[in-house]
Amino acid sequence: MTVPTRTLHDGRAIPGIGFGTYPLTGDDGIAAVVSALEVGYRLIDTAVNYGNESEVGEAIRRSGVPREELFVTSKLPGRDHGYDDAIASVHGSLERLGLDHLDLHLIHWPNPSVDRYAEAWRALVDLREQGVVRSIGVSNFTEAHLERIIAETGVTPVVNQIELHPYFPQREMRAVHDRLGIQTESWSPLGKRQAPFTEPPVVSAARRYDVSASQVILRWQLQLGSIPIPKSATPERQRSNLDVFSFDLTEAEVEAITALGRPDGRLFDGDPDTHEEP
Repeated sequence: MTVPTRTLHDGRAIPGIGFGTYPLTGDDGIAAVVSALEVGYRLIDTAVNYGNESEVGEAIRRSGVPREELFVTSKLPGRDHGYDDAIASVHGSLERLGLDHLDLHLIHWPNPSVDRYAEAWRALVDLREQGVVRSIGVSNFTEAHLERIIAETGVTPVVNQIELHPYFPQREMRAVHDRLGIQTESWSPLGKRQAPFTEPPVVSAARRYDVSASQVILRWQLQLGSIPIPKSATPERQRSNLDVFSFDLTEAEVEAITALGRPDGRLFDGDPDTHEEP
């Protein structure tokens, strides 16, 4: 399948849907990523703390997909927020992946109590200038975190990857991203164990378009303007998750799914103002 792309504010094209690799490890993890590449995914999302960068790199080599067709993302862990540590961490990611550059590198969590995320951001800015990383962004940042790093460096992240699914639709953060020109990416885009597959707006749309509930939710993500990063180790489901560009939800259907949002919709205690990543 061919996936449409979106244009980041730095001018680079990014696939409109990606493949999440947490927690795919070992031989099974390699096989799952190879399968995803064969199905047609070109945006591959990993992280230092997923513990699978080596597997992702091996899968890329086994797949035979030309490097220039891929958009590989990894993420900086909380323990590496110091400037020098961040530089070393990104080079470590490249070594484990077996690549000479990353298409996108993100700060995984801001860890505000440590208060070194701005330092980490300056490191990514410098690595981008050196060509080690082509595009730079963040993950799980709030409006305040974003405004601080932009004010201190003059550089706006191209992406903020956040928890976003029907029970937690992130209206406010999506509006912030629109104002700042930041592309929203969605982790756990289907809602994992809380997936709203039986909710009436999802069931109704799935019947109307003769698609699965997962496809409805991923289509909802796309029509919100987000890039979803679903994960599946099953080739059939990988293919289904990618096959979401042949139908459109109505505005009323999009709003009905968005209205499923709950005040307690987070999947875990992942408030970026308090959550600390090692």
